[in-house]
Amino acid sequence: MNKAELIEVIAKAADISRSSAERALDAALNGIQSELKNGGTVTLVGFGTFKVSKRIARTGRNPRTGESIIIKAAHVPKFSAGKALKDALN
Repeated sequence: MNKAELIEVIAKAADISRSSAERALDAALNGIQSELKNGGTVTLVGFGTFKVSKRIARTGRNPRTGESIIIKAAHVPKFSAGKALKDALN
């Protein structure tokens, strides 16, 4: 499912226009991104938790040349599925 298909599902489920559904989805995604950027976590009870994890710098290898390279440290987003989501899938 891509973003356009998700917007269509939201619009039908909430009985709102596609443009309203798109604005609502964009607002939700921007809110999650903003909170993660500030170092916080976003917990949607039953669905899951979005958080930021620190990845340390490490040594990697260029697959073409075999040369060692340094991969910089980074902040990466992580998602942990909630119990209700896990139960819905099994």
